[in-house]
Amino acid sequence: MSVKGRVGVGGGEMGSRNAVVSRNLALLLCFGCFSAGILFTNRQVLINAISAMLFSYAIAIDFLVIVFASIFCHCQKFENHTSINSLGQISNTQYDISALDSKISNIEMKLAAAKAEQQSLLSGDTASGNLKRKYFMVIGINTAFSSRKRRDSVRTTWMPQGEARKKLEKEKGIVIRFVIGHSSTAGGILDKAIEAEEMVHGDFLRLEHVEGYLELSAKTKTYFSTAVALWDADFYIKVDDDVHVNLATLGTILAGHRKKHRVYVGCMKSGPVLSKRGVKYYEPEYWKFGEAGNKYFRHATGQLYAISKDLATYISENQHILHKYVNEDVSLGSWFIGLDVEHVDDKRICCGTAPDCEWKAQLGSVCAASFDWKCSGICRSVERMVEVHRTCGEDVNALEHASF
Repeated sequence: MSVKGRVGVGGGEMGSRNAVVSRNLALLLCFGCFSAGILFTNRQVLINAISAMLFSYAIAIDFLVIVFASIFCHCQKFENHTSINSLGQISNTQYDISALDSKISNIEMKLAAAKAEQQSLLSGDTASGNLKRKYFMVIGINTAFSSRKRRDSVRTTWMPQGEARKKLEKEKGIVIRFVIGHSSTAGGILDKAIEAEEMVHGDFLRLEHVEGYLELSAKTKTYFSTAVALWDADFYIKVDDDVHVNLATLGTILAGHRKKHRVYVGCMKSGPVLSKRGVKYYEPEYWKFGEAGNKYFRHATGQLYAISKDLATYISENQHILHKYVNEDVSLGSWFIGLDVEHVDDKRICCGTAPDCEWKAQLGSVCAASFDWKCSGICRSVERMVEVHRTCGEDVNALEHASF
């Protein structure tokens, strides 16, 4: 009797264990089937999303390692000051801290880029499994409400129209848009005029920005932030609407820097800081640049410049804390101070109009952009753009044959 009792109890325990195992096995099988269903119905999007997340987490871990290392070095620096009298060892510690600070800055930019890349992957067409396509360069032509004739002069010369522009985007990965915000009177006559023009040409990028000459720095931030969100490109370019551009030459220049993650391309200058109120390019914050007669830090002239995706992403992620100077080209240059950015000074981006662009082309150095320095653009560009296009323009088949 006692034996049967023990067997009965043992059999009950065994049955309970089998039931638990069976339930666990059933749950495991259900989860496996569910995962397999997701994997096979939308495998590519899932793989890319997970890859982007893992990449972002990996960079985050690197960032934490660098932060803890920096804290350790700061502690080590304190110990060196109190217990070590060797000037050489203290100097080495300070150098290590400086190097770590630079690495932290680089990691922060990588984190921002990884975040944008993850958003780009996740914003793909999940219904069809297609991801957001890759472009070569996005060209934003800065324009104003009063510049309709300037825009038309660009459309009739160096900016392809209609199907040719769509073909350029599809085959070469080059996006071109006129960039403009809104008027201070929302829905007013100025905005309606742009909307009507957009219906005809379809070549505008409208920004969440109120137009104004003293707001160019804010417009620049908004442009790069908007462009990097809409198009996944290698380069983002800003150009004025009174500048002539050779697209194939510009593309060839930038293609040479394609493997660089943080590159800033333009005609670098360091002009004087103008402290006299009322003069053109007056700098209200002149006192920040030292004594009277000082010059600005090196930055690209505002007629045309290009930045890589990592830098555009950096602007987008930090736009709320980036300081705006009255001159937008100075503002852009200031945003990269302290970052590990390569400045590329290429004089083909700031040629003069004829005869300057002509003799440079004869010497084998075709200009990417041409304008008149005295006018900060092509003087009387509406009347002269066609002439400049004829004298400074590249071969008519150059863009078609170009490979980036």
